[in-house]
Parts: sequence; C-alpha cells; structure tokens
Amino acid sequence: MSEPTIDFDQVEAMGISRQAYDEVLDIIGRQPTIDELSTLLAMWESNGKQQSLYGWLRGQHHMVERNDYLYSGTADHRAIREPKVKECLEIAKAISSSNSSLSRKSSLSSTGLLLYMVGNVSAEFVDSEYARRCLHLVEQPMAAEGHEEDCQYIEMILSALMANGMVLEQLPVGQGGLFCSLLRFTAPLGYDILVPREVRLDAFLFGEEPGRYVVALPESQDDAFLLKMDDARLNCCFLGRTTKNRVVVDGFDFGPVSQYVG
Repeated sequence: MSEPTIDFDQVEAMGISRQAYDEVLDIIGRQPTIDELSTLLAMWESNGKQQSLYGWLRGQHHMVERNDYLYSGTADHRAIREPKVKECLEIAKAISSSNSSLSRKSSLSSTGLLLYMVGNVSAEFVDSEYARRCLHLVEQPMAAEGHEEDCQYIEMILSALMANGMVLEQLPVGQGGLFCSLLRFTAPLGYDILVPREVRLDAFLFGEEPGRYVVALPESQDDAFLLKMDDARLNCCFLGRTTKNRVVVDGFDFGPVSQYVG
C-alpha cells in the first residue's frame, strides 16, 4: 500500500507557506507524502532558507569551494561539472545496468534501520566505474593511497560490534560506489539518504575509494554505536534509513529497488 499524501490544508496547520508547498509540488510532480515533505523541508530549514525551497534544491551544489582532488588533475578533469541530484538518476541507471553484483540479497529485513558510512568521506571518483563509463576518463590525476591497514582496522571493529549485536550488518563500499553498495547492502529493501553538502554529489554517490563501509543498526543502538566510533577514533557519517523497496536521495525518488537489482 502506498504512503498517504498530504494536501495544503494539512500542511498549512504545520505553519508551511503556500509558496513552499507549491514548490514541493513542482519538484515532486504530485502531492508529496509526509516523509517526502519532511525530508525536503528539513534540508531547506538547515541549509537554504534564505532563498526559495525550489531555488535552493535546484541550484545547491554539494562541492566545497575548491576540490583539491579535481584541481590536482588536468584541465579536462577540473572542467567536470557536478551533476545535480535529478541528473544522478540517469548515472545510477547506467552504472547499475552493468553491475552484476547487484543480484545480492541482503539479510536486512526491517525498514527504518539506521544507515551509517564508516571511514573518511571521499572526494575522489576519477578511478571508478562512473568515471570510465559516464565521463570516459581512463587516467588518474592523483593516485589513491593504500588503505589496507585502515580496512583491516575498520573490519575488526565492525566485526566486534556485529558479534555483540550492536551492528546488524556491514559491507565495504565497492564497485559502483556508495549508490550501488547500498543497493547490495539493503535489497530487497531500499534506502533514503541525504548527501553532505561539503562534498561533490557524484564523488559521494559513485566514487569507489576503498576504506569505507556501510553499516545498519537499530535506532536503539544509535547512541552506543556513536560512542564506540568515538572510542575507536573512526569517522562515521549518518546516511539515512532503510525503506520499503524505494531509493531516495536528497528527497528525490530514484524509483523502486527492482529497477536496479535483478
């Protein structure tokens, strides 16, 4: 059964203006569900309320003012335009169509589980399937450092947390980047995530730099998990939650999981 939608009479009681609601309709193309409206408005409240919701979502870029990874490369690399969220839908379809590992079925069975990425947030994407398949880049402007020791340490910590039931499952970010790794990780469930504004959207979603892992845990373990990450001196980034058969990025519906996973 589909989620119930929410009309303006309902959102007006929440203090949401007609202009903001009309912009949500324009972005989504139909009446929003409560979850969609909450996601979009939370993003706007925290990042862009000085301008219209529509203008912020359509114009907001994810990259920092200077991206050292790209700026260390050739002129061609530096000229790569960062895609907006909606444009990433076609990138995701192109990459997932050639990714045979997406037939993996996860052991996760509940919606609403918390999703985190453990490891450093990467700004690198040039040595990835996205760069080769969609941007036709075959050279690396900067060689990635070895991550073997980092991976061993993270796997040791996460294995211990899984053994005591704090973490339900973990998976390294691999082929197809975070977007495809989350599909492998959650399918046949889906996921609803937000992308940090300080990194490029395509680097975050499709970069394949090693040393990063996605984990799922129940909300009851959230505080304890974050304390363990702090004790272990590991960076972690909250991504979002598992959903029922949908993929949502920054409030945009990328479609059903079955569209990507065979």
